[in-house]
Amino acid sequence: MRLWHAGSDINAASEEVKMSNAALVGRREFLRLAQAGMVALPLLPLGAQGQEDAPVAAQGTPRAYDKKVKLGLIGCGGRGTWISNLFVAHGGFTFTAAADYFAERAARAGSQLGVPETCCFSGLEGYKRLMASGVEAVVLQVPPCFFPHYAEAALEAGLHIYMAKPVAIDIPGTQLIKRLAVRATQTKRVFQADYQLPRDPVNQEVAKRIRAGALGKLQTVFSSGWAGGNGYQDPPMEATIENRLKDLVWCNDVALGGDYLVHYDVHIIDAIIWALGKVPVAAMGASASFRPSVHGDARDSSTVVYLFDDGTVWCHQGILGSYHDWIRTGRLTASLQGTQAAACLSYAGKSYVRGGPRHFSGGVPNPEASVRTNIDEFRQAIETGDVSNAQVTRAVDSNFAAILGREAAARRTLVTLDELQRENRVLQPDLTGLKA
Repeated sequence: MRLWHAGSDINAASEEVKMSNAALVGRREFLRLAQAGMVALPLLPLGAQGQEDAPVAAQGTPRAYDKKVKLGLIGCGGRGTWISNLFVAHGGFTFTAAADYFAERAARAGSQLGVPETCCFSGLEGYKRLMASGVEAVVLQVPPCFFPHYAEAALEAGLHIYMAKPVAIDIPGTQLIKRLAVRATQTKRVFQADYQLPRDPVNQEVAKRIRAGALGKLQTVFSSGWAGGNGYQDPPMEATIENRLKDLVWCNDVALGGDYLVHYDVHIIDAIIWALGKVPVAAMGASASFRPSVHGDARDSSTVVYLFDDGTVWCHQGILGSYHDWIRTGRLTASLQGTQAAACLSYAGKSYVRGGPRHFSGGVPNPEASVRTNIDEFRQAIETGDVSNAQVTRAVDSNFAAILGREAAARRTLVTLDELQRENRVLQPDLTGLKA
């Protein structure tokens, strides 16, 4: 069975910030709980002191809203179910529709969210029926190959969009998201990409000091992915790709999930681009697969050397396994080395600036608190009409870099971003035989 085919159009700070429960259990366990749709992990407050320490978002009683935004959840698997609980807990939203390819998942999520059975939709076309049901905004939690097409449909329906990452799995899809971000601003719609690491106050303080010259002259960047821990289950192919659309099996298929580097390591790739304010222009590397059962074409282990036009070198490695022996924090972490100091940005390990005139002992980021921040800012943007949509605009740059790394590693040669954009290759999943 062919999983995908090519086409010409996408079309379709204190000394130590207290560690949260999410960080205590580790990234893998945090994701396992989230994907299982369990109740949101309780948060511990971030403590801060000192004149240059990071600001901390206040935790308190949710604000009461006179009018709640009517939401539709598209993608009712573990992540979709988990994040919908956070939207409900926020208080500014109410779910009025749910859609998933699998009818039983849409019905289960709908029941949990108080959605009428008549507004629980399934099949490939379920998202269209949801968008026509009277919702005001959509939460997209589907395999990322569908994001560009679904986002385009949502804007055509006049809806606000809250979308997971990565924003697309190929160059044409990423270009479409870039155009849609402009269109969203023009049509006064909020379009948000849910990245957590740059939303954390500890990471924000580290990035602020990097930009202020805390490191001196930047020499090298090293980042580590984690391949989702031990990898995702990858069962044999069947007559259709139906079995690839749930339980994160799609992570193993490039045409569905974009490869491990694109759908997972993009977290830290995004953070580096955010902190440095620039995008690599070329990359070279190699990649392979080491998960126990390999049926999809995604590679779970890679080494990539990114090159910037100013000569800066960035080395990224993502491997299969529960930890990196040489960098104990592992798990979506970046080490930035300068002539005066070093810095670390991390998803759930410790972030800091070490040495130099702007030393910052930092602390441990709280991923779930960052999701809550994104949700709150999404609601505020809708209310105030803030349609700058800066997060999704930056997410486009991160996506280009992740795809560049994937292609350089897969081809085992030097590849430039310009070359990939001229090539403009589409990866489109083969949906033959699926239920409409």
